[in-house]
Amino acid sequence: MSDHSTSDHSKSSPLPTYFAVWIALLAGTYITYEVSKIDLGVFNAAVALTIATTKALLVALFFMHLKGASEKLLKLVVISTIFFLFILLALSMADYGTRLWS
Repeated sequence: MSDHSTSDHSKSSPLPTYFAVWIALLAGTYITYEVSKIDLGVFNAAVALTIATTKALLVALFFMHLKGASEKLLKLVVISTIFFLFILLALSMADYGTRLWS
């Protein structure tokens, strides 16, 4: 028989957790909307990115199942994220450096 038949069926359903995360994502979206109406000066981008990062972390941990993942998978995700972040920053700085400023 397959390995699936021997799995532990006594675990509770993740449905309540998924709904809680979904509600948290909706709340984060609403908070982002409300904060966007407030003039925070130079902190507007920082607050928006902090909220967006928190929401992305919730999605990655729960909906992408990284919370219970193996350590090797987590290392792979972190390394690839940092790699693509460096690519994004390098291309952005290359664009910024080649602009003609008047």
